[in-house]
Parts: sequence; structure tokens; C-alpha cells
Amino acid sequence: MKKLGIFAVALAAMLSLAFSTSMLTGLISSVSDLCKGLNQMLPVAAMLMIILAGVLYAAGQMMGAETRARSNVWATACLTGALIAILIAVIAPTVLQSIYGANGTVQC
Repeated sequence: MKKLGIFAVALAAMLSLAFSTSMLTGLISSVSDLCKGLNQMLPVAAMLMIILAGVLYAAGQMMGAETRARSNVWATACLTGALIAILIAVIAPTVLQSIYGANGTVQC
């Protein structure tokens, strides 16, 4: 147990040295870039998934019963993915700003 305590203290000291001001600036910059990327990519991906869901559903209606059932499942999965992508695009900037942008440093 004593060795574990010494290891924990040493690890805490190394982490405090590792997260200097320049490292935190880089982290904030990375989070800002992530937020901007999410705002640009996810709405496009959601729209493509909605279109794909429509194509899958329409194509499945021309097939047999088993393929129709599978295409309905695939179309539903595409719509669910699109909904999740839209929710992430709407909620992620707020969450990232509340975590990392206390001073308003994270820009989305």
C-alpha cells in the first residue's frame, strides 16, 4: 500500500507538470477545432443519412417480403443515426463550452 501511495503522489506531480499553460492552450484549441468540425460535418452526414433512408425504404418496397423487412430496419437505423447526429450537433457546442470554455475561450 505504501508503494501505491508513493506512485500516486509521483503520478500527480508528473501530471501537474505535464499540463502547463501551453498544454492547456493546445487543449482548448483542439476542443475548439473539434467543435467547429462537428458543426460542419454532422448536419451534412445527417442529411445524407435521411436521403439514404428514403432510398433504402423505396428500394425495399420493390423486393420480396424478407428484403422489404430488412430494408425497413436499415431505413429506421439510418433515420435514428441522423437524429443522433442532429442532437450531437445541437448539444455538443453547449457541453464543450460549459466544460472547457469557462472564460469563453472555446469558440464554436
